[in-house]
Order: sequence, then structure tokens, then C-alpha cells
Amino acid sequence: MSPKGEIMETAEQFVERKNKAFQNEKNKQIKVKDIGRKGKHAWMREDWVFMPQTGYPEKVFVIERFRRSESQGEVIQKGVIGDVEYRIGYFIVGKIGSRNGRWTWGQYCPFLPKDDLKKLLQLAKNKGVISI
Repeated sequence: MSPKGEIMETAEQFVERKNKAFQNEKNKQIKVKDIGRKGKHAWMREDWVFMPQTGYPEKVFVIERFRRSESQGEVIQKGVIGDVEYRIGYFIVGKIGSRNGRWTWGQYCPFLPKDDLKKLLQLAKNKGVISI
């Protein structure tokens, strides 16, 4: 945070920056550990949508659409190359330690106000991120 306690980057600035970063990484594999920790999965982020929480500009929700591109090692979570999965998460301005005043990935399942959930799903549908 700045000396006055202000956020260094607004939600709108953060979303603009993350959209550019995600666009630059669109053809990059994202590798994640399998739940059993003996294998890995690789995913391609195909599309995404961001939305700040209503009335709380220090929290930004995201829905991402991934396509499975590879599995390696001994995996518990079986899947087929080409499978599509979604991740719903959030970024938040940190309040403690080295993340104080900086946007960081939310480490827990997101809590969304019910009206924001409707808006986020509608936004994702309108942008073609999801098809429900």
C-alpha cells in the first residue's frame, strides 16, 4: 500500500494488466500437480472473464476455461486430452506480509454475493467463456 493506505493498482488497472498477461500466455501450457502428487496435468487456458466484486473493489472474481493438453506420471484424476474444465477463483489485495497492498491469488474457495454470481455467470456466458 502507499503511505496513505491506498491500493497501488485499482481493480480496473489490475483486470487490464491480467487480461494482457493471460492473452500473452494463451498458448502456454499450465502444469498442475495431480491430487495424488505423483503426476501432473497440463492445461491450456482458452478463455476467461474478470469481474470486480460489487461494493468491494479490492476483490476480483475470475472464471477460466481450460482444455486438458497432457497428463504425466501416475495420476488419480483421470481425463481425456481435450477435456474442458473451468476454474472459478478470485484475486484480492493482500493485507499482511509481503502481499500487503498487492493483488494476490485468493487461496480459498471464493465467496460471492448472490447477485454477483448471477452477473459473473451472465458475463461469462455473454463473452462465450461458458455455454450454459
